[in-house]
Amino acid sequence: MFELDIPGFGFVRLEHLVSDFTGTLSVDGKLLPGVRERLNKIAEFLNVHILTADTFGKAREELKGINCEIHILEGENHDIQKEDYVEMLDAERVVALGNGNNDRRMLKAARIGIAVSEGEGCSVDAIMSANIHVRSALDGLGLLLNPKRLKATMRF
Repeated sequence: MFELDIPGFGFVRLEHLVSDFTGTLSVDGKLLPGVRERLNKIAEFLNVHILTADTFGKAREELKGINCEIHILEGENHDIQKEDYVEMLDAERVVALGNGNNDRRMLKAARIGIAVSEGEGCSVDAIMSANIHVRSALDGLGLLLNPKRLKATMRF
């Protein structure tokens, strides 16, 4: 569990990290350096869930050795599937990371939404739906590993 009192934003009690894979934790389907280590550290205090359409078909292989639950999305309406997943976990207890249009609804639903602009860019809708915008997955994950950074960014 992750707890933090953020002036002007309120008390945050998180149990889950929900993240997109393609474009958020990876570029061209390849997990970014340093992400594995940070996710495993975060998994010591949050349940880690990876939701992905798996555009490059490499997510399961790339995420081996990471203490996480992987959910490959099927069919259409991935934005709604991701939002529904966050709601199922209790959105008030979720921090979400994403970069694409199909992440916008989960970023908005989560207690804290973090838009990531990694190598594949970040859609304007994802940025507008998030509470925070960061330049990389490492920066986004770093907010959870260094709570004072998160508090400084989110306070009013």
